[in-house]
Formats: sequence, C-alpha cells, structure tokens
Amino acid sequence: MANPGLEVKKNTYKHMYYPPGGLLMWIIIFLELLTFGIALIIMVYSAKEEPVVFHESRLLLNTTYGALNTVFLLTSGFFMTQFVRFQRELNLKRSKLFLVLTMLGGIAFLFLKAIEYSDKIDAGLTIGYNNFFAFYWMLTLFHVIHVVVGLVILGTLIAGLYKKNPSLKMEDVETSAAFWHMCDLIWILLFPIIYLFF
Repeated sequence: MANPGLEVKKNTYKHMYYPPGGLLMWIIIFLELLTFGIALIIMVYSAKEEPVVFHESRLLLNTTYGALNTVFLLTSGFFMTQFVRFQRELNLKRSKLFLVLTMLGGIAFLFLKAIEYSDKIDAGLTIGYNNFFAFYWMLTLFHVIHVVVGLVILGTLIAGLYKKNPSLKMEDVETSAAFWHMCDLIWILLFPIIYLFF
C-alpha cells in the first residue's frame, strides 16, 4: 500500500536512453569491470606459467564458502530489485523491509569472508605465499572494499527512509542499486575463476 508521506523525487530530464543510476555510474561500472577483467586475464596467464602451483593452491580454498557467498550476494541482489520496485510504488513498509534484507545479505557475505580470511591467515596462506594467493587476496579484498562501500551507500538510504518525513530521490535509489548489482556481477566473475577454474 502506498505511503503518502513518502516522497520520491523523479528526474524530469530522464528519457528512454538514460540508464538507471546515471551515465557517470555506468562509466564507473564499466571501468571497474574492465579493471577486474584485466586482472583475471593476467591471473589466467600467470596460471599457465605455474599450472601446478595454481591448481594445488586452488584446492586449498573452501569452495563451500565461495558458493555460499555467491548465494548471499545473488539473494541480496534480488532483494535490491524488490526495494527499487517498492520505492517506485511509494510503498514505505516494503521498501524498508527489502532494503534491510539487501544489507543483511551483504553483511552475511562479509561475515563469511572474514571467517575464510581468518582460516587462510591461520594456515599461513597470506598474500606472499605464492602467486595464486597474491591474486586471491588482491582481487577478493578489492571486491570486499566494494561491498563495504555499497553497504555504506545503502546505510544512507536506510537513514533517509527512517527519518520523520522519509524522502529519497529515485536517482539515488537507482544509483545505489546499480552499484550493488555491480558488486554481484564482479563476484560472479571472481567465484568461478578463483574457486573452480584452476
């Protein structure tokens, strides 16, 4: 049910060729995906130089952790689409619910990733262990930073929804959603290559 107290400010300059979240966000997304893509290509090339090292190192990863984190992020991404949907419908109650669920998915991802990192450090599998783990730490930590930034962005939206007179710009909602889905997409690239490929 729509909440008349919830104001959604629409951008009058948008048209069918203007992407959700704005052109700047999509330029950022393109550059981020390009950065991760280049790093993964370099990783695959390095694996050809040290196939045994990369294969044996990959077997030291916990694939279950990686798969669970994939579920956490994809589920969180679904909740984000629902949040955007109910925000457009001016449904404050459901908007809050799905935004909280989105954030919980991100927090669950970080919690499990922290456990995984702790296991690796305890086993001595740090960034200097070998080339595989150098890539593992650099790529996954860079992704973790993106998830943390995403949660901070979502936190600002939640603060807006819990104000006495809740008000969010639809552009801010769409920009946040685009960034969050970028985190999902990057992980979908990282998971199979790091945890399954070698």
